[in-house]
Amino acid sequence: METLVLAVGGNALLRPGDKGTAEEQISRAQETAEEIYPLFKKFKVVVTHGNGPQVGAILLQNENSKDIVPPMPLDICGAMSQGEIGYMLTQSFHNILEKKNIDKRIVTLLTRVIVDKNDPAFKNPSKPIGPFYTEEEAKRLAREKGWHVIEDSGRGWRRVVPSPDPKEIVEKGAIRTLIDEGFIVIAVGGGGIPVIKEDGHFIGVEGVIDKDLASATLGRDIRADKMFILTSVDRVYLNFGTPQQRPIEQMTVSEAKKYMEEGHFKKGSMYPKILASIRFLEGGGKEVLITSPEKVTEALEGDAGTWIYP
Repeated sequence: METLVLAVGGNALLRPGDKGTAEEQISRAQETAEEIYPLFKKFKVVVTHGNGPQVGAILLQNENSKDIVPPMPLDICGAMSQGEIGYMLTQSFHNILEKKNIDKRIVTLLTRVIVDKNDPAFKNPSKPIGPFYTEEEAKRLAREKGWHVIEDSGRGWRRVVPSPDPKEIVEKGAIRTLIDEGFIVIAVGGGGIPVIKEDGHFIGVEGVIDKDLASATLGRDIRADKMFILTSVDRVYLNFGTPQQRPIEQMTVSEAKKYMEEGHFKKGSMYPKILASIRFLEGGGKEVLITSPEKVTEALEGDAGTWIYP
């Protein structure tokens, strides 16, 4: 049975207009489980996920209660979000598998990812986290809290934090063992907890690693066969959002690189997914699928999604 890295986007737990309550997120996780559970029968699966809204909420809670309890650094907030989201996904996956009489066990694994302490990202924050703000709100928060803020893909303004490049998954051996033992593994949540190694010791650092790039690193480290990236669109498009918009049903790594150079993919949306796809395939992967959770079954039948090959 082939090994699949299944990278689930933020819309698996939160959709535009959601307030972010626990009830909403669990309901969204159940909807996602209903869409993707057939994959658990076809592959050995490790599920990765984003954490932007959740870790952003944790940081806001930290800030608003700092006079009562000590605020935690970003790496620990990321670990907290891994537990929070992992729990909701585990519950949802377990319930759907029992409902469908599929005998699979699930485990969420707290995951660290090695980064370079000299990564330039630490001096140039770029990763959006947390809720969207108006421009006025964002700039006020930047003044008051010392945040870096940017306009995010036409959707509003958000805080940005360092996003170092993932180099290696610390728990790769454990993940491979669990997959081979028949577990569905939820790992590398939110791109993993960034750590550096100094004098033989791991040290957590503040940052948020891109979930898709971390998923590609995981795929390489555990020798996965395929990677599916589930997002809010049914497939990749050229000239997205323009009258010249055109869907891509399949492309090679060389074609993907060409489209990247031509500027078809925005840094805050599709660009990291394409870059992750290229890295995964150049690292030994066989194929990548980019589609929405609702279309994944159709994509497996060739009727949706974008397939990328070496």
